Formats: sequence, structure tokens, C-alpha cells
Amino acid sequence: MTAVTAVTTVAGKPGEPGRLFIGGEWVEPDGGHYEVVDPAAESVVGLAPEASRQQVYEAASAAREAFAAWSRTKPEQRAAILDRAAELMQRDFAAHAELAQAESGATTGTARGMQVAVGVARFRRYAKGALEPVEQGLPPQINEAGPMGRAGVLGALAVRQPVGVVTCITSYNNPWANPAGKVAPALAMGNTVVVKPAPQDPLSVYRMAAALEEAGAPAGVVNVVSGASVEVGAAAVDSPDVDMVSFTGSTAVGQRIAEVCGRGMKRQLMELGGKGAAVVFDDADLDSAVAGIGTTYAFYSGQICTAPTRVLVQRGVYEALVERLARYIGHLKVGDPRAPGTVVGPVISAAHRDRVESYVELGRKEGARVVAGGERPVDLERGFYVAPTLLADCTNDMRVVREEIFGPVVVVVPFDEEDEGVALANDSDYGLIDYVWSGDVARAFRVARRLRAGGVGVNTVGRNMEAPFGGFKKSGVGRDVGSYALHAYSELQAIVWPG
Repeated sequence: MTAVTAVTTVAGKPGEPGRLFIGGEWVEPDGGHYEVVDPAAESVVGLAPEASRQQVYEAASAAREAFAAWSRTKPEQRAAILDRAAELMQRDFAAHAELAQAESGATTGTARGMQVAVGVARFRRYAKGALEPVEQGLPPQINEAGPMGRAGVLGALAVRQPVGVVTCITSYNNPWANPAGKVAPALAMGNTVVVKPAPQDPLSVYRMAAALEEAGAPAGVVNVVSGASVEVGAAAVDSPDVDMVSFTGSTAVGQRIAEVCGRGMKRQLMELGGKGAAVVFDDADLDSAVAGIGTTYAFYSGQICTAPTRVLVQRGVYEALVERLARYIGHLKVGDPRAPGTVVGPVISAAHRDRVESYVELGRKEGARVVAGGERPVDLERGFYVAPTLLADCTNDMRVVREEIFGPVVVVVPFDEEDEGVALANDSDYGLIDYVWSGDVARAFRVARRLRAGGVGVNTVGRNMEAPFGGFKKSGVGRDVGSYALHAYSELQAIVWPG
């Protein structure tokens, strides 16, 4: 299989090692380069730049210097740049999708439709978002005379102001949609950004930066620094020039970032782990439930925090659902993500494949029944593939039920009554997105309101992309998506005057 050559420099010459993007310049990295590996072919996609701590600080300083002017630009100007960037990304759509696929191991449909296309759509959405009102008039207040002054009427205005310099640390499972969902609304609100992409697939983010540069983003407004060392991410968080950190990734890393942010009183937006519960009642449409739950096996090879990986099934339909889920796996073609018909490609790395497989073995030891999968695909000589796995007869105290596996593994737990199903769903450290399947819509909505999760899908795994997105408990802090993302990247200021 031929490796894709990464184009990350402003000159765009194929085969060149990547450069950092700092203060409007493409800069040679102090730490040299490291290889980005195709998870399907195990070949080198390109050489990504390794920033030094000092270079990360320089990127944050450039963002700080650019903030004053950018935050005062007219919303129409910011909207025009974001719109133009979306056009440029769309212009090179095929090349971007090819690179995203090579970096992440996504299937062709996912790389095109769920990665690059969503990234472009988010830039277009927040080009419009830049024009949304930032001022809200509040009812006047009548004050009696007192120590603070004479009697009078006070008017008030709530104004959303940009936070300042935002560090955006992105996840490896979507090198386009995830960065776009941070960068575009942050810029729309008048912030400047330092983007630290995931070390496994950073090259696509440099393409995004190049599009923004060509679109006319002023120097320093967007900066991208990458690296395989944890020091790069640490510097992007602890830099004194950074006012806010927007992070997508594991809860453990998010907790460490939050500790640093807490010391500096930096704002946070955290989209962390998930162990979504799918509560399936005995009157549910089982075909619909199985199709929804089955996306766990498909999207990003289970590397998706919103998937219903914890299936709680009312006992009357328990065996029927397990049987249908097992059949569903038989329709999923595992293999080369570039091949037609492939549904499940590789996971991101050999280390992650080993981690997922260790959880399957742990499930066996804990007493789970391996209904399907559980073994590495034997017909694939190269690539980091994991067979989609279904673990049944689980209990809520098993680690495979409580911990996020982040791979194509689903666990099934039976329950009897509604209250028990709700209690099992809520007995989790996580609370990102849960799901309810029931033919009784009134019951489905009643249960949804009782679930401690940031989102609930009722008889669907679909998403409304204007609805707030974020988690309860250890699944995160804050909300984004739609206009909520604009709010997340802003501070509220009150202006009061005598009427």
C-alpha cells in the first residue's frame, strides 16, 4: 500500500518534513521530526514537527500579541475569513480526506463524510456564528435611595466578550471535525488560538492552518504546535499567555490539565471519556436498537466517546437482543479502510490494539461470556485491527462495564424493572450521552429525564448539531456545539448605567 505524503508547509512541496505554524510563519521545529504511521498499512504517512517548550511559549505569545487587534475586528470580517477557509478546505477535499484516512485509519466514508465534511461544515456554521448577537438587554431595575446612592432606575446589558488566548488540544479519533469544532467558534468569538493536535494524526491540522492562512487570518491568530512528547501539551496548558484550555481526550489527562488550569484560574472546556448506557426496554423496536448500538462497531472502530458501549437490557428481551447484536457483527466487514465495503478499520496504534485486547481478556476472567469476536483477525497481516467483540452476561461491578475501553467492544447487562435500569445507567463515573429504546414514548422521555448524562438519545443515536454537547460527572466540564460553543469561548460582562 502506498503511503500518503504529508503536505504541511506553506510551500506545499510533497515530501517535505512538516513545520510548525507560529505567528504566521512556518517554522522549523527545535525537536526535529517524528513519524506519523498509517494504522492500516503500518507505513509512514509523513514526518510531523516536534516543538520545544520554548516554541510552544512563542506560539502562545504570538497569539497574545494578535489578540488585541483580532478581538476588535468586525464580526463580518471574522465571518468572511472563516467562510473563505471553509471554501479552501472544500477545494482540496479529496486530498484532505486521503490524508485524514492515512493518519487515522478511518474508512473512506468516515474520512470523507464524518471527518473532512464535518470540519468544513463547522467552519461554515461559525462563519454565521460570528454574526450572532453578543449583547442582551436586561430588564431595568428600580433602586431605592441608600448607601450606594440616590434612588433611580438602572439599565443593564449582558455582553459576551472573547476569553483571550485559547489552547485547543484535540483528539486522535477525528483530525478534522474535532479541531474545527474548537478553532472555528473560538475565532468567531474573537479569540486567538494555539492548537496542539493529537500526536498520532497532526498533519491534517496543519492543512487546516494553511487554509486559514490563505483565507486571510492575520499572523498569530492561529498557531499550531505538535509533538509526541508530553512536554508539548504541558507547555500549551501552563503558558502564562494562555487564558483558556479546550481539551478533548481521556478523563485522566483532563484531570491533570484541570489541576494546572485551576492554579492559574484558566477557563476550561473539557470533553472527556464516556461509557454510554443504552437502556433497552422489553417493548423496544429491537432492530432499531441493534442498528443504533451497532454503530459502536463501525464509527472509528469503536474509538468514539459517544457510543452506547454499555447495553442495559430488560430481561424479557435480553437473549433476543444479544442474538441480534451477534448477527449484526456478521455484517461488518473488518479490514483495509480503503477497500469498498469495509465498515471497521484499524484502531489508532499497536499499543491501543493491545489495550483493547487486554480488556477483552479481562472480561473473560471477570466471567463475561464472549458471544462474538474476542480474537485478532487472522487474515490481516498488517495493521492494528481488533475484531468487534460482544461481551454478554456482565454485571455492573466488572471493569469492562465500568471503564472506557475505546474500541469495538460492547458489554451487555440485564435488568428487571425500570428503576433498576435507571440505577444501573447512573451507576457510572461517566455521563456523556446515554440512550433509551422503548415503544412507550412517555416512558422513554421519563427515563431520559432521570439519566445523569449530558445528552440522551430517545430511540436514536442521531445528533442535533445545534443541541448543547458535553458531559456530567467525569465526562467533562462545559458545553459546546451550535451557539453553545460561542458561549463556551466567551466571558460574560455586565454593563450597568443610570436610566
